Amino acid sequence: MGMIWNVIDRRSRPYRWKRVNVIIEAVEHDNSCVDADQAEEASPLEVIDYDHRDDVSIHDAITWANQQRCPVTLYIYDFNDTTRQAHFAADGNRFEEP
Repeated sequence: MGMIWNVIDRRSRPYRWKRVNVIIEAVEHDNSCVDADQAEEASPLEVIDYDHRDDVSIHDAITWANQQRCPVTLYIYDFNDTTRQAHFAADGNRFEEP
């Protein structure tokens, strides 16, 4: 069973915990980031490429992420309608420029 191995908090309002949007990805996705700890690759049948929950509490998000089938990175965003756009824009910037 998986669990949270990393948390990336991208909230602009970090003291809001009742309503947030969250995304999880397999922690092995972080392996390509500069200065990242390296996680073993999970079986392709177990990898969670992407999943999300909107309008959840931090408590519920952590409980959900800890019940996944592989180790995950939990991304936390403010509750708004642009979470997925912000996530993919930020992830596009996590790789070192050549």
